[in-house]
Amino acid sequence: MTRQVHTVRTDASLLAVARIMRDQRIGDVLVTEDDGTLCGIITDRDIVVRAVAAGMPLDRTRAGDICSGDLIQVDENASVEECVAIMREHAIRRVPVVDGDKPIGIVSIGDLARCKDPGSALAEISAAVPNN
Repeated sequence: MTRQVHTVRTDASLLAVARIMRDQRIGDVLVTEDDGTLCGIITDRDIVVRAVAAGMPLDRTRAGDICSGDLIQVDENASVEECVAIMREHAIRRVPVVDGDKPIGIVSIGDLARCKDPGSALAEISAAVPNN
């Protein structure tokens, strides 16, 4: 699990979200309500496909407008095997980890590869420093 998660509130602009992704060298940001409750996730691909391609202005379109809201998430006590099964079943690449309804981490395919098959190409790529 990656413990350092980046969150924005539903009213954050997509421009602000994209800048977080650029500055932190990440491909996803969790979206929360004002009280910190997890309510969605935005990936770099979401911004391109749902906003840029649709001609939405990034400075005026809000995170809550395009985030994936039907989140699959796991409890902080979930096992690696549970995470793998959930990702397979739902064909997803990232699963937020929550304590109650508050995000505390995220599990990605790369995290699982580093844990379960550290010598694999995916694990090595996932462990490498981003090249952006």
